[in-house]
Amino acid sequence: MGIRNYLVEGVSGSGKTSVATELARRGHHVVHGDRELAYRGDPETGEPLDGGSDADAAFRHAHHLWRIDRVAALVADKSHPVTFFCGGARNVRRFIGLFDGVFVLDVDPDTLKARLAGRPADEFGGTPEERDLILRLNATREDLPPNATIIDATAPLGSVVDDILLRCGKAG
Repeated sequence: MGIRNYLVEGVSGSGKTSVATELARRGHHVVHGDRELAYRGDPETGEPLDGGSDADAAFRHAHHLWRIDRVAALVADKSHPVTFFCGGARNVRRFIGLFDGVFVLDVDPDTLKARLAGRPADEFGGTPEERDLILRLNATREDLPPNATIIDATAPLGSVVDDILLRCGKAG
């Protein structure tokens, strides 16, 4: 949906939704990927999976995908000067080449623990099992896209968004 398209990624609790909200507040076009594009599917085939709401946290995480055809269609629509796709998907490597840049929000373990501690149980990261998984993923960085620009997401939200916009050649 943009002449230029950027992905804002990071583990749960790193600040993707907050960044998306602030970008939108400043008048930028934002796609909340985890709300608008996500589904539970087979990471190899992309086929949707039925049910599984009671699956463990690792399963739910590993099968959290974005609809590639929908990502491609949004990127192809050039009605906005810039579009920010915010969220995470396990099939990101299948569509990462569509973006002009990728940012990863990075937080230290203590900040991440504090952010996750305030999550309700029905939001991913709200249970001890989910928090443990997220902390492990943050430590190993195994899910993060390669060659991304790292953004210090421990800074105040306005500074984080200013940093992203500056790196996109946009003023805050």
